[in-house]
Amino acid sequence: MSKEIPSTPSDLTTIGFTPFLYNADQAFFNVRSGIPIIDALSQSSDLLSLAKSFAEDAAFIKDTDRHAWAAHYLTVMGKALIDDVIQALMPRPARTKTESEAEIPEGL
Repeated sequence: MSKEIPSTPSDLTTIGFTPFLYNADQAFFNVRSGIPIIDALSQSSDLLSLAKSFAEDAAFIKDTDRHAWAAHYLTVMGKALIDDVIQALMPRPARTKTESEAEIPEGL
């Protein structure tokens, strides 16, 4: 069973690989697979725009850090979406047999 390579970028979707927001070494969340990359990029743009606004607020409002944390979380989510889109756009190298697999005859 082989997957067809999409003919245009508009046919590409997220791969659902990219994790974000960690507790120690375990991710709380991952980007979902199957989202059209144009929608993922659009959502990422919205998240990063809001993060920019919160970061500007955090620079001027000194009595609380809630704007800075909001900017942080929005930035992490936006970056995860972009990273997942990049993974979908990058050609994957063909898998080659490992040394141990090379010793196995083809019919098995």
